[in-house]
Amino acid sequence: MLVLLPPSETKADGGVGAPLDLDALSFPDLNPVRRKLADNLVELAADVPASMAALGLTERQDAEVARNARLFASPTMPALHRYTGVLYDALDVRSLTRGERAKVNGRLAVASALFGVVRATDPIPAYRCSGDSVLPGAGPLGSLWRPVLEPAINDLDDLVVDLRSGTYANLARLPDAITVRVVTATGTTISHFNKAYKGRLARVLGTASSEPGTVTGLIRVVRNAGLDVRRTSDNAVELRTE
Repeated sequence: MLVLLPPSETKADGGVGAPLDLDALSFPDLNPVRRKLADNLVELAADVPASMAALGLTERQDAEVARNARLFASPTMPALHRYTGVLYDALDVRSLTRGERAKVNGRLAVASALFGVVRATDPIPAYRCSGDSVLPGAGPLGSLWRPVLEPAINDLDDLVVDLRSGTYANLARLPDAITVRVVTATGTTISHFNKAYKGRLARVLGTASSEPGTVTGLIRVVRNAGLDVRRTSDNAVELRTE
């Protein structure tokens, strides 16, 4: 099973790992696009106003440009520790036992505008690049990522659980993946608690004693953990809030 998480705009600083080595990342077929985008971000960072415009940043976020300038020189840390925010707080990987962490590392991955997709332990630096960024000389990211990212994920033998937001779902269409919609008890889509519930779901699936290989198995695992999940179509489920 592969649980595909959305990334976050916020990322932890620092790290103790060696600088970025694209060959150390999972899904090596993605490296040509990763290299193109990484080189583009570093080059763009030399022009701070242009970087801020391309990345949709405000004047208070100029430090994000400095992060991109140091992309190949700054230290790295595992992807699940790099991304921060509501979803990752709910996932709370630092509280996992050693055995749970081993399961999570094998099952969870993160969608990324810069890297396409990275597995839990892939060493990455802090950076800024969003799914809807349009980089000079690169164009819309979807046109770059779809030709390589779709086969990289669609050709996996694993059950794929797609927790990405719409922006990142646009970078790769995954017709066989299980999508999850977070709704209220009455079935109304919610936004405020969406990320927190997806983080809880990722923790349940990542640490489950048995790894589901079907939608039915997934529903059983999630219900056993006390969450209310219901199947709405062949490849879609609803996660209902309390």
